[in-house]
Amino acid sequence: MTIAQTLDNVQSETSFLKVDGATLEVKSIMGRNIDAPTLIFLHEGLGCTDLWHDFPEKLAAATGCSALLYSRKGYGRSAPCDVPRPLNYMHIEAIEVLPKLLKAVSFDEHILVGHSDGGSIALIYAGACAEPGLKGLITMAPHVFCEELTVNSIAQTNSAFEGGKLREGLAKYHHDNVDCAFWGWNKAWLDPEFRNWNLEEFLPGIQVPHLLLQGLEDQYGTVAQVESVQANSSGRVEVQMLEECGHSPYKEQEGQTLIAARRFINDILSL
Repeated sequence: MTIAQTLDNVQSETSFLKVDGATLEVKSIMGRNIDAPTLIFLHEGLGCTDLWHDFPEKLAAATGCSALLYSRKGYGRSAPCDVPRPLNYMHIEAIEVLPKLLKAVSFDEHILVGHSDGGSIALIYAGACAEPGLKGLITMAPHVFCEELTVNSIAQTNSAFEGGKLREGLAKYHHDNVDCAFWGWNKAWLDPEFRNWNLEEFLPGIQVPHLLLQGLEDQYGTVAQVESVQANSSGRVEVQMLEECGHSPYKEQEGQTLIAARRFINDILSL
C-alpha cells in the first residue's frame, strides 16, 4: 500500500491552545502506533500549519507516528504578534514557548521536524533545554548564523509582497496575520544587528540523532550552515544534500524527503 493510499485513514483535527498567554492554532494527526514518539512540526519564517500542506499526514502515515503542528504567534490563525519582533525571536520560541507547549499537550517522547526558522528553533531547543523525551531531530535548511546570501534573498521579497502576488498568496494562509507574519520575519532578518545572529553555541549540547536535509540550490543558505552543524554537534548528524532542490525539501523533493525521514524515524523506533 502506498503512502497516498493510506492517507484516507489518517485523521486530523485543528484546535486552539493557550500557551504562554497567547492562543495558538494547533493541528493534531492521529498515528496508528500510539507508543511511537510524536512528530512536532516547526514551520518556516513565513509558514504556518496549513503551509505544511499534506506532508505531515504523509510522514505520519509512513511511520505510524502521531504528529502535532502549530502556528507560532503572529502566523496562521494564531494570536497576532507585535512588529518588529525581537531579534532573538527564535531563541525565545525555543527556550520559552516550545517547552510550555509540549507540557500543555502532555507529550513525552517526541521528534522535532523543523524547516528553516523552524529548524533553527529545533536546534536551539535540542541544545539548550531539551526534555528527556526528545528522541531525534529532522531539520530542513536550518540556519545557524546569518549569511549575505540569506539577507539578499530576503530583501528581494519586499517588492513581491508590497507590489506583487506574495501578499495575496500568504493571506490565504495567514488571514489577519499576513502583515505581522511577513514583516515580523522580514524586518528581523534585514535589521543590521541581525548580521551578528548566531546559534552555534547550542550545537555542542545536541545529543540526539539528527537528520539534516539541504537543497543544493538553496537560495537562503549555503553548505556552510550544514558544515557547522556537523562539526559542532555532539550527537550523530546525518546529512542528505538534495539535487534540484532549493529551500523547501518537503515540497521540492517530497519523495526523497519522505524516504529519508521514514528511514531515520524507523531507526529511532528500533532502538
